[in-house]
Amino acid sequence: FSNSLPHQPPSTPASKEVWKKGGRMFSILLAVHLALLACTLVSSGAFEKIAVHDYDVFFLLTVMMLIVIIWIIFYLFGTSRCPGAIPCKDSHAGPIWLRGGLILFAIFSLVMDVFKIGYYSSFYSCLSAIKIIYPIVQAIFVVIQTYFLWISAKDCVHVHLNVTRCGLMLTLTTNLAVWMSAVTDESVHKAHSKLKKNVTEEIFRWLMRAEVEVSLFSTQICQIFKNGYFWLYPFNIEYSLFASAMVYVMWKNVGRFIDHHSHHIHRLKFRLFRRTFFVGIVLGLIILVSGLGVLILYEVQVNSSTESSKKSQALTMYYIFNIVCLGLMSLVCIGGSVIYRFDKRDMDRHKNPTRTLDVALLMGAALGQYAISYYSIVAIVASTPRDAISALNLTYALLMIAQHTFQNIFIIEGLHRQPPKEDHKHDSRQKDLYGLTFVNINAVSLRVPDTGSTLAPSTASGTEAIHPSDLVRSLTAPKKMNWRRKFLREISMFLLLSNIILWIMPAFGARPQFDNDTELNFYGDSMWPAIVDICLPFGIFYRMHAVASLLEVYIMS
Repeated sequence: FSNSLPHQPPSTPASKEVWKKGGRMFSILLAVHLALLACTLVSSGAFEKIAVHDYDVFFLLTVMMLIVIIWIIFYLFGTSRCPGAIPCKDSHAGPIWLRGGLILFAIFSLVMDVFKIGYYSSFYSCLSAIKIIYPIVQAIFVVIQTYFLWISAKDCVHVHLNVTRCGLMLTLTTNLAVWMSAVTDESVHKAHSKLKKNVTEEIFRWLMRAEVEVSLFSTQICQIFKNGYFWLYPFNIEYSLFASAMVYVMWKNVGRFIDHHSHHIHRLKFRLFRRTFFVGIVLGLIILVSGLGVLILYEVQVNSSTESSKKSQALTMYYIFNIVCLGLMSLVCIGGSVIYRFDKRDMDRHKNPTRTLDVALLMGAALGQYAISYYSIVAIVASTPRDAISALNLTYALLMIAQHTFQNIFIIEGLHRQPPKEDHKHDSRQKDLYGLTFVNINAVSLRVPDTGSTLAPSTASGTEAIHPSDLVRSLTAPKKMNWRRKFLREISMFLLLSNIILWIMPAFGARPQFDNDTELNFYGDSMWPAIVDICLPFGIFYRMHAVASLLEVYIMS
């Protein structure tokens, strides 16, 4: 490749193009086989009657993370330092809010690993050493990978192409395998008596029955460690998915040349809370705080009370809150989509791997919640008797489908819009030293007082007078656009905060799918938990990914 003009795509021969596709195909096949192997071991280890133990899964994940750590070190100190290795960077990849979220989830993941180390160390004489080695290696993996993604997420690498592609695909597969393991363990734990397959819980009970002396910590501290790392699983799950998305974009950018048609994201991101009303923020905070209160009351009433009336009240409260929240979000999304119909901004049709991935993840992750909702609708309609809770559950399922659909339409519309032209141009009105304003209209300069009471043509050379109506139209047109933009920002901020609480509630224990017996009695103790445990993690991920996408829509508005 030419080093003189690195930003221009060279005329690639057909043989090099075939070689590029062959390198991608090889890395994809490597990732598919590793992912299938990891999925087989993880799913087999979740069942008691299969002779696959959890330490077999831990051993595989530990080996995969160690290989990725070695490759990342090679990339940082070898590949990236080669001459001409990174001739250009993708400005859309790895935005600051995505990397900031990655660091936040990484911190909680490290705390989770500390809890795991403390818990498993209590039984070091009875357990395999891999159970203590695994969280240590995972902590090192999280630190190194987070640093790697922070500084290299935008790289378009042009050396060691095959090694880099395979290394990135191995990193992606490792994150997905860790995600599958965490989802399986967390889902089994959350199911309580519905699924008694949690290995660590069985080990703890066996040790208590055998009256094994705990030498390092007391029983209470062990219980704190165990409950602590289960509560932190949602952060580790989101970390793995965030890292997977960023690694995939890096893989797409290997060998890619960037044409600099950028949207100037770096300028836009510093205007986060500029010229914004607070209706969306206030309403979103009300929903967020109310949701936290509902979650606390729901957990207290469902888990600590044995009375069926308390359980019914908790379910009623949960469904009413979600119905109100989903209804408002659906109406707001429809309003935002209507505004986009009158938006004069051009559509962005340039190649953008980040945006393509965002859209694919939104559409794919929504399928998980769609599936749960449709299964619930069938069970409610076909079951008897039909009481108030069943009616609320049916309304909740229908609104969940509608809200996901309308929100996806709104987000995809926003992601494909060009930024407003005034955001990447200098303001056409600038003040001079005498308090007058320069207005440039069709390359004609006019200098007017700020009060607008007098239209005085400038006496400077090269200027001429224009008609007052032209000036009025030029000054009022941007204001109409600003009103639409502010409304879109309010919608985006409200939806962002609402999606946060809709992520928190199922991620931290609110599982009405198991507390409401309608679906469980209809599908049985085996089928319904399997449906929920497979589909719900995608629904939880959808909410967090929607938050990141809505933040970008907010900034691009």
